[in-house]
Amino acid sequence: MRIDVLTLFPEMFTGVFNSSILGKAQEKGIVSLEAINFRAYANNKHNTVDDYPYGGGGGMVLKPEPVFAAVEALHADVSEAPRVILMCPQGERYTQRKAEELSQSNHLIFICGHYEGYDERIRQHLVTDEISVGDYVLTGGELPAMTVIDSIVRLLPGALGNESSAVTDSYSTGLLEYPHYTRPAQFRDMKVPDELLSGHHANIEKWRREQSLLRTLERRPDLLDNVELTDRERKWLEQYKETKLKQ
Repeated sequence: MRIDVLTLFPEMFTGVFNSSILGKAQEKGIVSLEAINFRAYANNKHNTVDDYPYGGGGGMVLKPEPVFAAVEALHADVSEAPRVILMCPQGERYTQRKAEELSQSNHLIFICGHYEGYDERIRQHLVTDEISVGDYVLTGGELPAMTVIDSIVRLLPGALGNESSAVTDSYSTGLLEYPHYTRPAQFRDMKVPDELLSGHHANIEKWRREQSLLRTLERRPDLLDNVELTDRERKWLEQYKETKLKQ
């Protein structure tokens, strides 16, 4: 996969792109990551990338020319059109499903804005996706882009040491992930659940599934609306809720 990021602050990505899973994925040749300052594509002697909004109002708006020029230059030598992703608080809420969808692409271009916003022509005629990482506003699109890129790259084959990790993560199954434990089996007065020490794989899987269901019920019950449950699991959850109400 090839991922390009258009930003006015490419230095922000240096540590992120060269560390942990992202750094290792690049070393393995799984992904190519590059942060590009789109100020270099400005068409004026002062390299201006923003201007005052028509109609008045506070703040500055990113001009269309440098952004269009940068995107067009990045895919001038490729046959397949890239996905062009605008990081924007008005975009669709980012989910694991979106990460899985984007991980199937060959080339992604992220546009990170600053200032008041984007010239609307960028949104209407250049981008394929608009993404928001939550209902809040940040200074720019760089931190959200890092989040999205990390979530995508870890899904690529070979990026993680354990290929099953991405499959069992929270949200990948539609449920929140079950609790994890490691050695020692007993720490102070806190003991690892007996099911995990039994060595019985069927019992372990059953415990993990039940714990995922309970954790999701308690913390994100809305997710259960989209999860396929067995009749036994539905009945078990109903009994659990009734018991909690009586307490």
